[in-house]
Amino acid sequence: MNTNQIHKAMMVLALSTSFAAVAADSAVTDSDRIEQYREMISDGNPAEFDEMRGEELWKKAAGPNKVSLEQCDLGKGAGVVKGAYSELPKYFKDTKKVQDLESRLLTCMTTLQGFTEDEITAKPFASSKKPSDISSLATYVVGQSKGIKMAVSTKHPKVKESYEIGKRIFNYRAGPYDFACSTCHATSGVRIRMQDLPNMRSSKKDAQIAYTGWPAYRVSQGLTRSFQWRLNDCFRQQRFPEPKFASEATIALTTFLAVNANGAEYVGPGLKR
Repeated sequence: MNTNQIHKAMMVLALSTSFAAVAADSAVTDSDRIEQYREMISDGNPAEFDEMRGEELWKKAAGPNKVSLEQCDLGKGAGVVKGAYSELPKYFKDTKKVQDLESRLLTCMTTLQGFTEDEITAKPFASSKKPSDISSLATYVVGQSKGIKMAVSTKHPKVKESYEIGKRIFNYRAGPYDFACSTCHATSGVRIRMQDLPNMRSSKKDAQIAYTGWPAYRVSQGLTRSFQWRLNDCFRQQRFPEPKFASEATIALTTFLAVNANGAEYVGPGLKR
């Protein structure tokens, strides 16, 4: 039995125990049970393994240039990771672009370490057969903002523009089912199967909770999933074409969601069903 299978077995056992303990209480909802389950195993989140791997990658000399990422500037100065995620996305003068965490890591891996963009983005998401370096790096960085309040500034005109574009994308209906992000995430008190759908258009609390729990370990998949993966999966469910990794569209959408989460403490990496 490999590590992912062991994790899944442990989660299933914990979930079964948690559900059995509250089954007699008819007042407890499915959402309450899921939340109890998450709280029960939160101290042993398998995403911690990905954080450790990401830290090793951050400090390891790699790529054609044989250098580490310890001089990567994520917005708070070269090598500073503490609190960096809580202020992303932001505008970077060197690239003249608004960048989120993953697009900024992509910049550092190409400019500092000498990797090509195609090498990194060919398979940017983890699978059961192979981990993703950029995903592990992102998991490490976000963990360094745990307990820090989200504070994404829109003072720079390019960030403000990105926010407005992201807002339009969030509400844009298209595709064979005429779906938008807002189709699922603009109404309170609804869910798909056992999954509550946060209202990220008109509920500040929902927007904060939804954003600050990603990246996250997905129990059903036995993998830590990045925020970019989460957006790509939403596009897939809308039957939209898969966006290019770290595209302007996904960065804009991230900016919209991150700004709406301002004021909340970052609590990730999270734990999802």
